[in-house]
Amino acid sequence: MNKGFTLFEVLIALAVIAIAMTAVMRASASAAESAFELKQRLLAGWVAQNRMAELTAFQIWPIAGVLNGHETQDGMDFSWREEITDTPNPLFKKVVVHVSAGQISSELTGYLTRPMP
Repeated sequence: MNKGFTLFEVLIALAVIAIAMTAVMRASASAAESAFELKQRLLAGWVAQNRMAELTAFQIWPIAGVLNGHETQDGMDFSWREEITDTPNPLFKKVVVHVSAGQISSELTGYLTRPMP
């Protein structure tokens, strides 16, 4: 009575392991790509929030128009565009901040109130 595996059984086991490892590699590559995209979206949102916070903190009463600029977050470069428009209420301005980096984009809409004298 022989104990052990035949060459055919070993080859089948290796083929099953190879198929399983291929699936694991694809899944891990997909997860890494998703994590990077999520990081970019998070940072783009932070850039938009920073732009809005800057306008609020400095109590700037901006004139209506469009401002463009660039910002770096965690070593990534982002382009931003602020669209400032008047509202029917003269005490408020609408601010829409668009942020983009490659395929990723984010948008934040907020309202500024006129600073008290």
